Amino acid sequence: MAFPTAIDTQITDSVPPTNTEVLGDTPGAAVGHLYAATARALSYAADNAAEAQQQDNAAADAATTAAVSTLLTLDADATGVATKEVFGS
Repeated sequence: MAFPTAIDTQITDSVPPTNTEVLGDTPGAAVGHLYAATARALSYAADNAAEAQQQDNAAADAATTAAVSTLLTLDADATGVATKEVFGS
């Protein structure tokens, strides 16, 4: 019980338990915030990895399209001569 004051004793007696409760809740709240921040960071990392894979696939598709386009525009006779030179027959 608090010392006699002009303030109601019920008020002065309720303050220490409230302070103790706040101090007791703080570590749990801090760990909860840590877990939430970690989950958010891992979520962003997974999202960035998926985005990078999509960009790589788009670049691979463009390279394949360019290569096929080049192959289809080559002269057939020149391709045959080049193939014959490569295989040395």
